[in-house]
Amino acid sequence: AVFAPGGATLLTASRDATARMWNTDTGGCLHSLLGHRGAVLAAAFSPNGMLVATASSDETARLWEAVGGQCLRVFSSGHVGNIFSAVFSPDGARLLTASNDGTARVWCVESGDCVRTLHGHCGVVWKAVFSPDGTQVLTASSDGTARLWSSDSGGGFGVFGDSDAGYGAGMLTAVFSPDGAQVLTVSTGGEAKVWLASSGEALCTVGGEAFVRSAIFAPIRQGRAVGTPAGV
Repeated sequence: AVFAPGGATLLTASRDATARMWNTDTGGCLHSLLGHRGAVLAAAFSPNGMLVATASSDETARLWEAVGGQCLRVFSSGHVGNIFSAVFSPDGARLLTASNDGTARVWCVESGDCVRTLHGHCGVVWKAVFSPDGTQVLTASSDGTARLWSSDSGGGFGVFGDSDAGYGAGMLTAVFSPDGAQVLTVSTGGEAKVWLASSGEALCTVGGEAFVRSAIFAPIRQGRAVGTPAGV
């Protein structure tokens, strides 16, 4: 679940093949986004809050109006398999998806065309995100690595982790620090690691005593907030 910019609306994704928008003051459902033929695995607002993107097990992503809930576009003819994440670029012009077909894809929001396919992982790509300035893409895969790419050319910039060593057997997620200088990953082994984005050097490891499922950077002072199943 994610908040819209401003926090007045909450967006949820469900296995019932819908995403829903909720009024955070009243708890009432504002819109149900209907059209997917499989579970909706992720949903995100555009930076200006005017659009919503959804990702589904039906092998498509969809673009919706946040006001009204009308489906504007279907992103298809690309992934083969579940699409696990869909996020907008910082300028809202591109959509980034990740799939169990081992790729991430960059799409033009206006046309719906796939403009870049990121090949290189040898496992499921669970997550893909843009850097804060939109010039790079970070992917996390079940192959035990996270990878850094150019969002324009699709060229690879670096690899975090070791697919041969099997860091925790896989990467569940990966995110940038607010300034883009560091990368934070979470493995299926329950550890969170901080890496230097420019060199791939591992800076520190968090976890071990508690099984970490998600981790994010705090918005100020480059701090890190780590989440566990207990919500700590």
